[in-house]
Amino acid sequence: MSERARELRRRRKRTQKMAQYRRRLAKASATEKTTIAEKVRKLTPGAGDALRSLGIGS
Repeated sequence: MSERARELRRRRKRTQKMAQYRRRLAKASATEKTTIAEKVRKLTPGAGDALRSLGIGS
């Protein structure tokens, strides 16, 4: 598998996970929000921007 194909697969997976976290945040308690924030930080290198777009801060 080429490096480009791996990169695209990672990007698609990250997009899917971010959509899942976005749905879960609507009903999440404060504790769950911190857990989701930690997972987003591990998931993406641009975590600060991603967290701000989700509305959890940085």
